[in-house]
Order: sequence, then C-alpha cells, then structure tokens
Amino acid sequence: MLRPRSIALLRARPSAAALAPFAPLSLASAAAPRSAAHPRRAVACTSLSIPLLPSPSLRSFSSSRSRLSSTAITIPSIPILAHAARHAAAASPRPALVNSDGTEFSYTRLVRDAAELAKALKDGKADLHEARVSFLCPNAYDYAVCLYAIWSAGGVAVPMTSQHPPQDMLYTITNSQSSHVLVHPSLAAKIDPIRADLDATGAKVVEVPDYSSAKRDGAPVDVQMKEFDLERNALFIYTSGTTARPKGAVHTHKNISANVASLVEAWEWTDKDKILHVLPLHHVHGVINILLSALWSGATCEFLHPFNPDRVWDRWMRKERDLSLFMAVPTIYSRLAASFATYTPEKQSAARASCDQFRLMVSGSAPLPATQFQAWKDVSGHELLERYGSTEFGMGLGNPLHGPRVPGTVGLPFPGVTAKLVSVETGEDVTEQVDTPGEIYIRGGAVFKEYWNKPEATTEVLDKDGWYRTGDIAARTSDGLKYYKILGRASVDIIKAGGYKLSALEIERELLDHPGIADVAVFGIPDADLGERVTAVVVPRKGHTVTEDAVREFAKGKVAKYKVPGKVVVLEGEMPRNAMGKVNKKDLIKLYSPK
Repeated sequence: MLRPRSIALLRARPSAAALAPFAPLSLASAAAPRSAAHPRRAVACTSLSIPLLPSPSLRSFSSSRSRLSSTAITIPSIPILAHAARHAAAASPRPALVNSDGTEFSYTRLVRDAAELAKALKDGKADLHEARVSFLCPNAYDYAVCLYAIWSAGGVAVPMTSQHPPQDMLYTITNSQSSHVLVHPSLAAKIDPIRADLDATGAKVVEVPDYSSAKRDGAPVDVQMKEFDLERNALFIYTSGTTARPKGAVHTHKNISANVASLVEAWEWTDKDKILHVLPLHHVHGVINILLSALWSGATCEFLHPFNPDRVWDRWMRKERDLSLFMAVPTIYSRLAASFATYTPEKQSAARASCDQFRLMVSGSAPLPATQFQAWKDVSGHELLERYGSTEFGMGLGNPLHGPRVPGTVGLPFPGVTAKLVSVETGEDVTEQVDTPGEIYIRGGAVFKEYWNKPEATTEVLDKDGWYRTGDIAARTSDGLKYYKILGRASVDIIKAGGYKLSALEIERELLDHPGIADVAVFGIPDADLGERVTAVVVPRKGHTVTEDAVREFAKGKVAKYKVPGKVVVLEGEMPRNAMGKVNKKDLIKLYSPK
C-alpha cells in the first residue's frame, strides 16, 4: 500500500494577501461580443476573465486560524487547485464534499490529503512531467483526493469507472500509456483479472489509502503557489465509443479552467450552493459540470452512489432542505418520475414540495424529449435547463438560467464559447439562417487539445483556426429566440431515405407522444430500394401493449409519410444505454440490419 510521507508542521502566519483577488487571464473568443440589448441572443460571446494566479511569483494562502500549527504545502498555480486553497484558507464551515454515508470533508482536509498523496506519487522527483496516471475510485471524497493529487504532482489524470469490464479498463490504461494505476482498496478486486497484463506494460499498480475512513485532525494549511504552465496536459476523458473505439480527448489545465469558469458564470455558482451528485465520474458531465464547478466555487458537492430513485427522493425530502442544484441525464429524471408515480398522495405532496429547495435543475448528455420536459415539470414544478456539450469541449450551449427554456432546444453559446452552423452539402455558413440544418462547429478556450496518439483523427475534427467539428447536425429556431435545436449525429441520426434526409431525433420525439411508448430509438438500416429504411425500436410502458401496426398508424398522424418507420421492433425490457444514458445506435443498426 502507498503510504504518503508526512509533511512537517509549521506555525501558521496569516498572510495579508491570503484572500486577495486573483489576477485575471483573458481567454478571449475570436468572435464579436454579444449585444447589450440581447445578451443571450448572439452566437458569439465576449472574452471570459478567469481567476488565475500571477506568474511566475509565488502566492500564499494561510488559514485564519493562526494559533494552530499548520501544514506547509507548495502546489502548482493551477486554478482548480488555487481555488481549493483559497477556500481552505477562508476556513468556511461549509464542507467541500459529503459522502453517501453523510461523512463531511473540509476544503482544508482535501488540500492536505491531496498534497500528501502527491508527494508520495512523486517519490522524490520534482514533478511527474505529464505522466499519465489512471485511477479507479468510488464516487466519494477519495476520488477528489486522487484527482487533485495527480494534478499537484504534475501528472495527467485518466479517470476510470468500475462499471466498465476489466478489458475496457485495460484498454484505457494501455492506450493512455499510464505509468501508474491508482486503485482504491474497495475496488482493487476489479483489476485482478488484468494485473498480469498490466505487469507486462510496466504500469505500476498502487493501492491508495482509504481517505474516507481515515481519521485526520483539522489542522489548517499554509499553501504556497509555484509557477506552472497551464498549457500542460491535465485530463484524458475517453469518448463514449457509441460511434467508434473510444478515443482519449486530451484537455489542458487551461481548457479545464475555461470550461469551469464559463459554467460558474452562466449558472451563477456561489459558495452557498450545494449539489447532489449521482452521475459517473469518468465523463465531462460528472467531473467538470458538477464536481469541479462546485469545488471552484467553494460550494458543497454531496455524493449519492449508486443512484437509486427512491434514495434520491428520500434525500431531497429530508428536513434540512439544504440542496440548491441537481444535474442528471434524461434517464435519471425518467426513473425519478416513475418512482414518484408509485408514491401515495401524501408522499407525492411531500416529494413535490422538496423540489422547492432547488434553484436549478439541468439535463444533458442525451436528448431530452419535450414530453419528458413536461412530465418533469408536472412532477417537480421545474423547467429543466437542457444544455449541449461533448467530451471534446465540455459544455458549449445551453438554455438560459434566466429566460425562456424551450423544450427540444439547447439554447445559445455559453460565455467564452463561439458556435456556428456549416452546411454539410455546400460548406456554407448557415448560422444566421433559421430552420436550416448545418453541422455544429465550436470554438473557445475549453476546446480540447487533441486525441491522444491519433493525429489523423484530430485533424479530421479540429482545424487550424481552432474550430471543432462536432459531427452533430442542428438548426436555429424560427421563434425569434434562434435557439439551437439538435437534429442528431450526422453518422447515425441523419437517415437518408428515398432522397430525403430525416432527423431520427425528430421522429423519436413524435413517437414518444404515444401513451403506450416509454422509450424509443430511431435509426436507418440498409435498404435496396430507399437507401435506408426508417427503423424504430420501442419499449412499451408498464401495463401497455403496443404493436408494429399500432406504432406505424400513430406515426402517420404525427409525421410526413416518408418519415413513418418502415420497420418497428417492440422491445421488452429496457433500451440498452451506456453509463451516460446514450443509446449505442451502431449496435442496434448491426443487430437489425438485413443479414
């Protein structure tokens, strides 16, 4: 087991500059500024001022509890780490993190534990020099310790999930060429089947301490910041693999800072916020949108894992009413609504009232059908804020915090982000046109650096001017708001049938209006006559029976004749989805295509 060596305790000396404002670094978008009259309606956004530490000077953050002995720590001037140090110095009574069992952990504890683990990781070296470090931790305080420790040591974090089979974890470790694999004791058995393979790669498997269980004192910290190049690699997030073998999207510290600062501004995070975290921690949604945004702001992030809808409702209904934010995928909102429907009238009333504590609920990572938007509003009184992002750039577009939220749309660009639509057929910029499909291009400080060891794949999607080709097709609405509306992935959600180009997501939205359909996936399969035949896989609602003929007849009243599914498959059980709620349509196409 890795045993971090102790760091000498020194007498704390409060620094007058401890809580001084950071010097701003402007990450300006190349596009024009937003209109003052309509700050959310322009495609381009103004420059984003991100709090960063001045370089190359050292800055200190000392706890106000000066009469107690403090731990002296030196960490890189990485904004994520600097904000944690600032919150630790403020000695806020609000915890940084709360585990599922209710155990609370302060910002001071996080900074100290991460620094000690970082020192052990470096093992006498000054820096890991961007060595990749894969890590497997539960959704708990320990995850944050490992993440911050890797960055404090100068390494690149490669998060994994226990939901993946061992061979998928082996792929992540070997593809990233990780030098270390950090494993929490509770998950060590998960990698036993691949230990021999890891030995062959030279990756060092390290079982880290169980930080959640360790009893630690509450001594303050005295943090010194040292110069650090924010262009260095920070994080590998692997693509979901729904369209190809997962690729490691490389994010620098500057990318992450731009992404988090944009979200903190757009959603008005403060140190008074508290969010319940129920998502996986190997994707952007769980890592950046929730965990890092909370810790950047001095807020509290409470884990509830594994997700269970009744446990979530029970937590919401606790008398404290101390939560303010909730973010999830559509599947989670669907399951929460399904559980709500089974409650007695009295419990439903209490559950509905518990939703009043939230100032914001967000949905993303998969399309949110308009019917589900309305269903959740009926249950909770909340209009979900739907946003759009990806592994490669984090968050790009979103419905407004203040202003109309339109079902089936993803709003406008976040601060620091520029978006445009480019016609797939002509290459023309169609951004200002309404109801005109085009591929979404994204540019801004949050756009990733590259796919790891895949220069050709990187060049295909990232041009010399910094534009990232998302592969998603969208159009602007004609209602005056000009919000972006996602039509689907160019590869699987745009169906070419009989000379028409059809949006699978549009057909899905219409079919979900059927009272007997709980879930649906629409895609095209090869057809000798039409090119592709519209195919729908539907999951009936509990207690309902649906047939192919009934679905087709219903569709005729909702969509044009050429959009009516030529083939309908009624699936008993749940639609196969990945950890983030996305359907792997590539697999469905293979399964139902003519043999």
